[in-house]
Amino acid sequence: MQLSTPGIGTIGVSELAAHFDADPGYLAAATCGIAPRPTVAALQADLAGWSAGRADVAGYDAVVAATRADFARLVGVGADRVAIGTVTSALVAQVASGLPDGAEVLLAEGDFTSLVFPFLGGRLRVRAAPVTGLAAAITPRTALVGFSLVQSATGEVADGAAIARAAAACGTLTLVDLTQAAGVLPVDAGIFDATVCHAYKWLCAPRGVAFLTLSTALVQRLEPLAPGWYAGADPWRSVYGTVMELAQDARRFDVSPAWQAFVGARASLDLFADADVAALWQHAAGLGDDLCRGLGMAEQHQAIVTWPDPDGCQLARLTAFGLRVLGRAGRIRAAFHVWNTTDDVARVLDALG
Repeated sequence: MQLSTPGIGTIGVSELAAHFDADPGYLAAATCGIAPRPTVAALQADLAGWSAGRADVAGYDAVVAATRADFARLVGVGADRVAIGTVTSALVAQVASGLPDGAEVLLAEGDFTSLVFPFLGGRLRVRAAPVTGLAAAITPRTALVGFSLVQSATGEVADGAAIARAAAACGTLTLVDLTQAAGVLPVDAGIFDATVCHAYKWLCAPRGVAFLTLSTALVQRLEPLAPGWYAGADPWRSVYGTVMELAQDARRFDVSPAWQAFVGARASLDLFADADVAALWQHAAGLGDDLCRGLGMAEQHQAIVTWPDPDGCQLARLTAFGLRVLGRAGRIRAAFHVWNTTDDVARVLDALG
């Protein structure tokens, strides 16, 4: 059951941007986000307490619960459908482990390997199609279709709703990586069977905080791949013994949290869960289109703008000019987020002449 309307919040772009102190020309949110001031303050306070011997390990449970709830609200599902992890590949492996031997998995060509590798190795039959052709490539033989909602290498936005409809018509499960989407693009995780997301990019959290959302049916269908004490119905009573009583909701797939990382994540997600993400996407994609026009390219309508740079010459010029962009798959990748302005577009154009 969807409990909120994803992407509709009360914090506007300028109000959200005021929490960041990004250097001019930082266009690399697709690689690593920037910690907002509340996140830095929360981490510093936690480190001060830890260094003085005042860390309350049980008290971190409330931090994890609040972070889980914020992510659930951001992507439009109930908190009971959200499990926590540390990296996306392990969460993808949890879903892959529930497929029978020989099942057919359909993936997007050129997708990020953390979504791809867990399906490889020979137990499953894997094929790939262009992300624009995924919906048409689904057949009744396809057990699961997996794709990133926003492609890491190109910034291309998949038509998630169309893929979900095609999958439902064929009885195919959907698994979607939201790592390059959540925090900048409105996301409704409720239309998919499973999603994964690492929060250190567009959600600007410390690395080591990842999320898995599951439909109610998948919560019951999947067996936890690596259950530990934190997956228990009452975690603090699950630390010893040979009796395993797991949580009945998605928490049964939790791994023990990285405490300090969650302290930072809570502060960051507090901001993004209340943000007007629809306006944020309009801001970021609008800057991307400004850059495309300045470079004489067709508008891409994306927060991540890419163009060919096979020899790396343009990347070198941009880097020498003090801009933070990345080279990926023979292309330059410039990512616009809340802290970016038209001045950053002008810097890129100046650097490239």
